[in-house]
Amino acid sequence: MRTFGKIVVIGAGVLALAACGEKQNTAAPAQSSGAAPASASSSAAAAPKGKECTADDVKTTGKFGEAPTITIPDDCDPPKKLITKDLEPGTGEGAKSGANLKMNYSLVTWSNKKKLDSSFDRGEPFDLTLGAGMVIQGWDQGLEGIKQGARRLLIIPPDLGYGQGGRGIAPNETLVFVTDAVSVPTDKG
Repeated sequence: MRTFGKIVVIGAGVLALAACGEKQNTAAPAQSSGAAPASASSSAAAAPKGKECTADDVKTTGKFGEAPTITIPDDCDPPKKLITKDLEPGTGEGAKSGANLKMNYSLVTWSNKKKLDSSFDRGEPFDLTLGAGMVIQGWDQGLEGIKQGARRLLIIPPDLGYGQGGRGIAPNETLVFVTDAVSVPTDKG
């Protein structure tokens, strides 16, 4: 794996980014109970703005298959609940628990508004089994129903993401992903 290249399963609870040098395609946004110290340069706690952001407040550019840009606003607070929004609808059946998906993604952390990870940059989609606990809860819940060719915005609160942080993720960090459903199997049953 590459530094911040994949997010791997270490246990149950919160997530941690793998920080290894070799490239693999066996893990991605995943659950973990190990938490390393968060980066001292970023803090997820900021003075409240008094208004909770919506999906429409977060701006994105790029079409399906293109590396997106994600712009997080300064004038509202991160949402406290999972938010999903299809930026491009896709076609076919929606993904169900147990589906083997291939996803591209880009991740920006709310507190410092910086890109932390991107499979687009590596040119290699991420494989996962939806609902199997291979990824953070925000992905397992937020990708439910995604269709082949869809681009979906996920705004994931800390309790469905990294929780107490680690390996470059600040404690109580809200995560913003743009995900592309490269492959969603159809149910032929």
